[in-house]
Amino acid sequence: MLDCVAMDVKALADLHEELRVCRLCLVKGFAIVPGAVFRGKAGARVMVVGQAPGVTEVEAKRPFNAGSGRRLFQWLEAAGWQEEQFRAEQYMTAVTKCYPGRSKNGKGDRVPSRAEQRLCRPFLDRELAIIRPKLLILVGRLAIQLVYPARLRLDEIIGTAVYFPPASLANPANLTWEAGECLTRFEPERSPNGRWVVPLPHPSGASLWPNKPQNQVLITHAIDLLRQIREAWGL
Repeated sequence: MLDCVAMDVKALADLHEELRVCRLCLVKGFAIVPGAVFRGKAGARVMVVGQAPGVTEVEAKRPFNAGSGRRLFQWLEAAGWQEEQFRAEQYMTAVTKCYPGRSKNGKGDRVPSRAEQRLCRPFLDRELAIIRPKLLILVGRLAIQLVYPARLRLDEIIGTAVYFPPASLANPANLTWEAGECLTRFEPERSPNGRWVVPLPHPSGASLWPNKPQNQVLITHAIDLLRQIREAWGL
């Protein structure tokens, strides 16, 4: 067991070093600000995956550093996690690791292209393979679409969870919708050797979706799912 832990620590350290020096998107001509943003250690049991870091995240080298972080951690604290402890013990990353720059219309940050997502996806798969999270929290539509079909509306997604049974995790990076089971409530009889995936909307203040009363009901249900999973699985 100690050998496995040591291997995970080294594998993650090697991956982090690769992320710090990666310039793949820049070489391909994408207008990114190089400098991967992530936080976490081997042995984390919860992984948060966002869309991409913003400008303040790049400056601080800290995921969900600004206003979006304040709202996200309000949700997580309602589920029972304290921010500093969560940041110290769990793992936080994104679909693409570098700041993509401002959008052409100047309103908000640019959404990373599919090509950029493909370039960065092997890094995310390796993070998943090393961390092997028991709970995966997908924040924002780009992250949500790692698991959920693009055809589904956000109001059909938030407040649900996907459970992946142990057999589906032979490939630790397996996130296919077909491999899991979409549920609207926590089921304590599920094997703790599986994985739960819970989606949350993007917490940016630029998004009006979380402010609508009917959507706040869905967010409250998602937070309750997180709380039940955390308590039942000791996360």
